[in-house]
Amino acid sequence: MAEALLTAAMAGIRVPRPGERVHREECAFSYSGPESEGGLYICMNTFLGFGKQFVERHHLKTGQRAFLHLKRTRKAKSDDGSSGAGDPPKKKPTRLAIGVEGGFEVDSDPFELEEEVKIVILPDNVAISRESLALMAPAIRERVTASIEALLSADSASRRQDVEAWDGEVRQVSQHAVALRQPATDVRIPPCGWRCSQCDLRENLWVNLTDGSILCGRRYFDGSGGNNHALEHHKRTGFPLAVKLGTITPDGADVYSYEEDEMVLDPGLAEHLSHFGIDMMNMQKTDKTMTELELDMNQRVGEWGAIQESAVQLKPLYGPGNTGMHNLGNSCYLNAVMQVVFSINDFQNKYVGHMHKIFQDSPADPTQDFNTQVAKLGYGLLSGEYSRAPPESEEGEGENDKPEPEGISPRMFKALVGKGHPEFSTNRQQDAHEFFLHFINMVERNCRSSENPNLAFRYVAEERFHCLASSRVKYTQRVDYIMQLPVPLEAALNKEELADAERQRRTAEEQGTELPEVVRAKVPFQACLDSFSEPEQVEDFWSTALQAKSVAVKNTRFTSFPDCLVIQIKKFTFGLDWVPKKLDVSIDMPEILDLSGLRGRGLQPGEAELPDIAPPPLLTPDEPKAPVLDESLVEQVAEMGFPREACRKAVYHTNSSGLEPAINWVMAHLDQPDFSSPLVLPSTGGGHKTPDTEPPPEESVVTVTSMGFTREQALRALHATNNSVERAVDWIFSHIDEPDTEVSMEVSEGRSASGTMSETTPAGPRVRDGPGKYQLFAFISHMGTSTMCGHYVCHIKKEGRWVIYNDQKVSASERPRRDLGYIYFYQRDTG
Repeated sequence: MAEALLTAAMAGIRVPRPGERVHREECAFSYSGPESEGGLYICMNTFLGFGKQFVERHHLKTGQRAFLHLKRTRKAKSDDGSSGAGDPPKKKPTRLAIGVEGGFEVDSDPFELEEEVKIVILPDNVAISRESLALMAPAIRERVTASIEALLSADSASRRQDVEAWDGEVRQVSQHAVALRQPATDVRIPPCGWRCSQCDLRENLWVNLTDGSILCGRRYFDGSGGNNHALEHHKRTGFPLAVKLGTITPDGADVYSYEEDEMVLDPGLAEHLSHFGIDMMNMQKTDKTMTELELDMNQRVGEWGAIQESAVQLKPLYGPGNTGMHNLGNSCYLNAVMQVVFSINDFQNKYVGHMHKIFQDSPADPTQDFNTQVAKLGYGLLSGEYSRAPPESEEGEGENDKPEPEGISPRMFKALVGKGHPEFSTNRQQDAHEFFLHFINMVERNCRSSENPNLAFRYVAEERFHCLASSRVKYTQRVDYIMQLPVPLEAALNKEELADAERQRRTAEEQGTELPEVVRAKVPFQACLDSFSEPEQVEDFWSTALQAKSVAVKNTRFTSFPDCLVIQIKKFTFGLDWVPKKLDVSIDMPEILDLSGLRGRGLQPGEAELPDIAPPPLLTPDEPKAPVLDESLVEQVAEMGFPREACRKAVYHTNSSGLEPAINWVMAHLDQPDFSSPLVLPSTGGGHKTPDTEPPPEESVVTVTSMGFTREQALRALHATNNSVERAVDWIFSHIDEPDTEVSMEVSEGRSASGTMSETTPAGPRVRDGPGKYQLFAFISHMGTSTMCGHYVCHIKKEGRWVIYNDQKVSASERPRRDLGYIYFYQRDTG
């Protein structure tokens, strides 16, 4: 009977082609896998994996009958007694790595796996073992065996994205090392006694491998380090490689490539150093490596221990809403954001409440469907199925014998939301703020005609421009999802303490002693709020009253207050030397927040509006020339750590006019969702279309309509603004009263928990409104010196207590440091 059933299903059995995705580690609709209670069923035609509760759904939907069933059982490893009693203390990490020798330790798995493989034929649910398959007819046995072997040996889709170990010190051979040019020179470098040739610094010194110049390194975010003389030398000469003096040993040294902007390997290092009289085999280490400095900096700043509450024993939490997320390799930014997102009712209702319908309507490949994967993630976090308390330890059982918290691994979700994105598709650390906006944008695109949970965040901001020359005003409105608060360091309450710490730091640098603990600036929250609301001067403002450029003063207020207010503290900035840095500040973020005083009032009696006249068109030649990018200028901007595509746009939009204008452009556009998207240059020549005939991109139309405007409004606005989404929204607001553009706008069916929309709310995007009083319910914290490195965790208030989510570990928080947060989430106060 089994052979007959398998024969009938043979037409649906395939052998995966090279490179074809095989999902043999995770269900498409849940986080079930081979180690789950029912194992994993892999369709032998589509190679999608399904848990026991979803395999029949796939069979009924597609008619596929043959499935490879994988079941793994965890068994404790046998102890040979050689390990000795007790657990050795954890070693201090000596390299920026996870799961490798010298790196941050990860607990070894005390279990081993036994795997059972068989074929299951549906709907009969007949199981066929490999032993039984071997007794069948050769034609059947050979074809099915080939499929099984290919499925088991193929790289699984999840395995390709998984990270067994992360090593921040894995370095590549520099492209400049082999053919490095070293002109004849009389320069001879002694084995000690070095100093910077420009400022006499005696530490953090680098020797350029082309000309032998000894210069100081870069200045660090906290003001320590060098004076950037080595970097400036490279910019003047273009000489690419430098070695850090004091790190040279017979085993190697710290080699940095300025053009590649990373630490590299130089296979010919001994020969290159001997050019300047340095015998690498006789050198000894006298200075800290860059890795050691980074580790020391993290320890000295003290954020890591404080934010993760390392000084106290935290009680693990289990059950619904307390499910952790495994770190897939620098994915903590995603974990922190999604934990907070699914603590919000709108997202719970949209994706978890409607999960069965979303799954039922999913396409043939649910792993590539946004709504399916978000619903799967939400259910995984909220259901409690993957957060069960471990059994009580038996007498004599060691702490290391306890299994790690289950948690979920959001591989499919991460691969899908990062697909095609230059940053989120990588395993590099990212900015949680940028990912939040990216996720919000994807939700907008996938909620065209259905309930949109982004309404919880969406609000309308009012911008009032006061032309100083004409004394007239202009009001514009824009849709936003996040409030950005600047950090006025000049308002710090401990200025004397900061000044004293700076003096101690300089003394320690001069004397070569250990640097003191970093003193954190204490900035009042009210000072940040005042900085946000204070008037901002706008240069080159086009005054329609004067038909000329003027100076205006801009004020920003709220036209509506969202149910959930997101506040980002602008901690990441640049120094006067354009070196990226993070502001190490403590801000007394309030648990209760009242922004009622920031509600916009619109045009007031006695105010005269600026005429609504479009500015004169730009004069362009009859035959537009192809834009030219100054690639050398692009390189200079990219050296500061910005995404290359953003640097290209900065140089393009500032007409290659210099480094400072490009950096100013970058700073002004850092928070835009498309900041890192590729630069799209306008077409030129005979095939060039004018704005009058250029159809708006469908994605732009969707973005505008997702904010609540009609398609007709979106098309007209994009046409009038040369397909600029930001200007299109402003255009709709400024033309809302015109007969041919005024369209009745529906207010969202979802009302604020505390009230309804005001009857005087003008037509516009769907938003909720209510009192501007809020309670803090979550915050995301960042540890590290920049957004490109470090770690994220989040705290969420549940049932009156704070809970810390640190990747897969979920615990009751004892000392939540809300003063060190990066992104804060407030919900409307209904009390």
